[in-house]
Amino acid sequence: MRGAPILTADEMRHAEAVLFATGISEYDVMERAGRGAAEVIWRAGAKRETLVLCGPGNNGGDGYVIARVLRERGVPVRVAAIGDPKTPSAILARANWAGPVEDIGTADPADQSVDCLFGTGLARGLDSALASRLGDLMGAARMSYAIDLPSGVATDSGRLLSPVPHFDMCVTIGALKPAHVLRPGAKLFDRLVCIDIGIDASQAQLWRLAKPRLAAPVDDAHKYTRGMVAVMAGQMAGASALAANAAAQGGAGYVKLIGAQAIVSVPHAIVRGRMGTLEDERIGCLLIGPGLGRADAARETLGEALSHRHAAVIDADALHHLANMGFDIVPDRAILTPHAGEFAVLFPDLDGTPIEQARAAASRANAVIVLKGPSTIIAAPDGRACVVDQATSWLSTAGTGDVLAGLCAARLASGGDPFDTACEAVWLH
Repeated sequence: MRGAPILTADEMRHAEAVLFATGISEYDVMERAGRGAAEVIWRAGAKRETLVLCGPGNNGGDGYVIARVLRERGVPVRVAAIGDPKTPSAILARANWAGPVEDIGTADPADQSVDCLFGTGLARGLDSALASRLGDLMGAARMSYAIDLPSGVATDSGRLLSPVPHFDMCVTIGALKPAHVLRPGAKLFDRLVCIDIGIDASQAQLWRLAKPRLAAPVDDAHKYTRGMVAVMAGQMAGASALAANAAAQGGAGYVKLIGAQAIVSVPHAIVRGRMGTLEDERIGCLLIGPGLGRADAARETLGEALSHRHAAVIDADALHHLANMGFDIVPDRAILTPHAGEFAVLFPDLDGTPIEQARAAASRANAVIVLKGPSTIIAAPDGRACVVDQATSWLSTAGTGDVLAGLCAARLASGGDPFDTACEAVWLH
């Protein structure tokens, strides 16, 4: 399920240093980046008139390489800059361009425009005049490209440091950055492409979630080997019924709905049970929280249910009670599925990006955290994390969280790694 690796600004700098230590020069890596980006622009825009906007650093150096390569292919290219290049590689790239460089303040728009002003590691926003000029030039183009990151976006958080226009495509260099998957930065482009420059990101601990490989049940499978899920009902039995049905649809071999005898309608294959059911050692996963309720009796039910130490998915109202009861009652193999509001109750002192918060929470709770939201973060106590940033906004309706909890329970019940099974469930959801 490892998709594209995601590196922070510091991790990217370290990865580049490792690459340079092999003997390749910084400028040769710039050539790789610029040629790769030029190939993408050429394939998308062919010989449309192109304006490349270059900044003073290495992102601007990439721009000079892009302009040179496109011109070699017969593309009518103009370059506009905000000043002279400042880094040795950017100075060399500018010298190799050998064409005129216009002032960005007076440059005419083009059919397609390329933003190479600032890339990874930007610490402050563009001044208002430059931000406005960037927006005008990109808005006038039929196709717009951001190289590495749209200028004005913070690399590690996706925060907007200054006004940023929308781009048709973001062409990132070496690896994805957190800003490519975290709002609002992630919504500033329609398409994302990553250029390989030889960076080794195989040890990355953060990825964009990819399609998992879900195997069919083995030839001699039966309902218990495929996983038995026990779903605890509560004050709002409909929520637990949604979760139980999702567990049955998500691959569980056997689902028991406990405590909702005649209140709700569920498929006949879902068995009704009572509290004593939890003594069954064949239970592969306990799901508790959807519709549980906030009363003292619900808190007592949670404590009793978790005392059996089954692997567990803890959601919704159970998270409210867990905030008061502490994490010692959480079993060894557990998945907690809070949305932002529930997360703030459970972990009121955690700051940072959603990725940083989810990782810190997983370590503190010693459980997998699925922090639900526009970008959902799945984090394990050992630091592994995945980001899901392309889910449909149609999931923003009551009951979808109960369905996700049921899917998590179905995947966890068969004995898999809680992090991997949570990733499977979120992808299925």
